[in-house]
Amino acid sequence: MKSFKYTINGNVYKVVINAIEDTIADVEVNGTPYKVEMNKPAKKQVVTVKRPVQSTAPAVSRPQTAAVAGALKSPLPGIILDVACKTGDAVKKGQKLFILEAMKMENVINADRDGVIKDVKVNKGDSVLEGASLAIIE
Repeated sequence: MKSFKYTINGNVYKVVINAIEDTIADVEVNGTPYKVEMNKPAKKQVVTVKRPVQSTAPAVSRPQTAAVAGALKSPLPGIILDVACKTGDAVKKGQKLFILEAMKMENVINADRDGVIKDVKVNKGDSVLEGASLAIIE
């Protein structure tokens, strides 16, 4: 059900589309029901679902109960789109380490301090929860 508000010649019309079947739309205009015949059948919506790449790592990284010294944590739940570091890399504060997709937005996760990557805890395509360790920086 979709709802629209139109103003035509100063008159306000609230239009609610309840259902569409082939060339007939069941609509309400300001609360009055109508059957509207369309010239062409309504387009069917095709939805494409992108699935994360399968990896050998667990599908979801859970926040660890014990505090891990030097852990870089995920600020939001989401999916890791890119891993821009590897074990042994020297990193500077503010350097891009990960790209996290959360709420259909790409978020760059930067190093929070200078150091060396001791361990990368996630892979590209992994789903993570808020607070999950992404990497250990020493």
